[in-house]
Amino acid sequence: MNMKTKTWLNLSVASTLALSLGHGLATAQDAETADEEARRFGTVTVTAQRREQSALDVPLSVSAFSGADLEATGAVDITSIQRATPNATIEVARGSNSTLIAFIRGVGQQDPLWGFEPGVGLYVDDVYIARPQGAILDVFDIDRIEVLRGPQGTLYGRNTIGGAIKYVTSRLDSEPDLKAKLNVGTFNQADIILSGSTPLSDTFAVGGAIAKYSRDGFGENLTTGAEHYDKDVLAYRVSAEWSPSSDFFVRASYDRTEDDSNAKHGHRLLPSQDGTIPVTSDVFDTRAGLGDDNSVETEGYSLTAEWTVNDLVTLKSITAYREGETVTPIDYDALPQPDFDVPAVYADDQFSQEFQLLYSGDRLNGVAGIYYLDGNANGAFDVILGGLGVTVFQAGDQTKENFSIYGDFTYDFNDQWALTVGGRYTEDETTADVTRESWLGIGSGSFDPSNTTSIFLGTQTDFDNLTRSDEEFTPRVSLSYKPTDNLNLYATYAQGFKAGGFDPRARADLDPLGLSEQGFGPEFVDSYEIGAKGSFFDNSLNLNAAIFFAEYTDQQITVQSGADSDNDGVNDTFVSSVFNAGESEYTGFELEGTWFINDLFTLSGNLGIIDAEITEILSADVNIADQFVTQNTPELQGQVSLNYTNDLGNNGEISVTGALSYRDEYFLFNVENPGFAPGTNTSFPQGGPALDPDSYTLADLSIVWTSPSEKYRLGLHGRNLTDEEYRVAAYNFAAPAPLGVDSAYSAFYGAPTTVTASLSVDF
Repeated sequence: MNMKTKTWLNLSVASTLALSLGHGLATAQDAETADEEARRFGTVTVTAQRREQSALDVPLSVSAFSGADLEATGAVDITSIQRATPNATIEVARGSNSTLIAFIRGVGQQDPLWGFEPGVGLYVDDVYIARPQGAILDVFDIDRIEVLRGPQGTLYGRNTIGGAIKYVTSRLDSEPDLKAKLNVGTFNQADIILSGSTPLSDTFAVGGAIAKYSRDGFGENLTTGAEHYDKDVLAYRVSAEWSPSSDFFVRASYDRTEDDSNAKHGHRLLPSQDGTIPVTSDVFDTRAGLGDDNSVETEGYSLTAEWTVNDLVTLKSITAYREGETVTPIDYDALPQPDFDVPAVYADDQFSQEFQLLYSGDRLNGVAGIYYLDGNANGAFDVILGGLGVTVFQAGDQTKENFSIYGDFTYDFNDQWALTVGGRYTEDETTADVTRESWLGIGSGSFDPSNTTSIFLGTQTDFDNLTRSDEEFTPRVSLSYKPTDNLNLYATYAQGFKAGGFDPRARADLDPLGLSEQGFGPEFVDSYEIGAKGSFFDNSLNLNAAIFFAEYTDQQITVQSGADSDNDGVNDTFVSSVFNAGESEYTGFELEGTWFINDLFTLSGNLGIIDAEITEILSADVNIADQFVTQNTPELQGQVSLNYTNDLGNNGEISVTGALSYRDEYFLFNVENPGFAPGTNTSFPQGGPALDPDSYTLADLSIVWTSPSEKYRLGLHGRNLTDEEYRVAAYNFAAPAPLGVDSAYSAFYGAPTTVTASLSVDF
């Protein structure tokens, strides 16, 4: 732990202690109107524990963002919440506009390939989304987004070892409703969003929403002339709700997203090896030659039924099916020639069924349930190394069958003390096929059957019907103490678990011990958290603080590198290694607060501090952990925002929000990438710049006018107003030796300055 981290953590402890001891300043809540309460507390109701609760009463770290809050700040998609969430990385994956990369408290999954499971669970209306493709959900027609930090294995099950993100859509109105929104802005942005619902009877209603997002690229593909970093997305959902009585509710829904944005190929940071093609002057430009046609399609069906049996018991069933397909060209070297080009196709589908029993008594409240998931993910791609005249074909299939039973209950000993005890038993079975072939020529006949010119050389991996089973019980215990109605002090212990699997890039011919055929094992976490949530000074100041320590065992780590198969000094293939790191430790502090200064001004902010370290990786009984780092985990990040809201009487209401968000420097991979010095790489003797991002600060400003009737809303939203250049992802196959002739050494960047004007009409 370095000195800066120690200093911040000492301040963190002091802040939490001060918050805990300051409960004497809290007073009973005065009588307030509904509008005043909503302004002061925002989204006070969350479902982090699978039942509706006040956020103050939930003994875990959760950030909630209402649909109105997101609209007021000009949020377009789910990645916007990263700035307002402590210790979270929520970004678009490299090469795509709609693939999600999520890390919470240092845990996630960088590689979205089909054999790897995310470490942060994504849920849409309590339906688990198993694959990251198409998971960059656009913000429209939603009630709220919740971010649960820390392992959520008891209530949410598989792959929530780092946390969970919940996307909650709005229920249909009891009266006919129609809303329209138009966005226009820089880069020829033109979005239109329509939503509405209508009751067809006293018990039955239908509704839907459709959104079309369109924007030119931030840059250009200088080889093809296509827009680069553009957006072309169509998303829609329809639903029907039936409520024959106050005790029974059924909701059927369907959603679909079609992302036809051009492929993102990245900004190459090195000139071509022969020096004829320089680095582009604009980081949003590329020279990729593989093509721009990219397609991501996802759709899902769900059926939710709730029956309130009596005042104590409610039964709930959630049935869902989802599927998706991705066709994408990945040009790793970002140059015109067909070298290190990867055309790829991915597909996935899943069926899930969950039954819940919710109990609500005077002292005992909680939920018990059974969960089942049957999901499949598969894909195929060519690695075309045209400069060497060879191609590697890679394909595979992975099926996950998951069964679990869980329970989580809170007992209130009295008005002050409460104990929460939960546990989940999980059985996870993985079945996988892995195929790898080598071909002489440009492309393979296995990926493209019309290719009759390439020559098959041999099979390097042919795994069929590999299986492994993992099972685990994960408990949770929380103790809460409320010295006043407005202050909750809690301590929580939770375990998390993520099942093992098989490397979809496994290379059997270079694995004499057969380790890749055995697969990689599960990872585990023991998490400890103490926190405080309170409202002070007549509810004008709301603060949430938490200190956490997480100890991970057998954390799954993926490393890829070039390889020289014929010992001629040139990397003509690649190898992938997936292994379980022995031990990792994550210690941190989180603070979220809102200060209602007066009737006009509101100050909000959040702070996340984390010291993340891999402490043990054994190789031949030697600890080599110092060669590895934790990825996508800034040591320090936070945001501060100031809102001015003024009631203009007959002239409506004006709201102005300015925000500054900061992210410390961090690592993009599990291996540090500080660049390489001149003379250390024979192919690029001039050396190469660092890939890992520097720290950066983003400035945003939103101005929103609402008409007196609240029928019309005009907004002006500026994001990244200082035009900060910041890196969010990269490819690194240049050091110490390249793969292919020119290698892959390129980066992807967050959006430049954008300005959007919006008009919303509630008919």
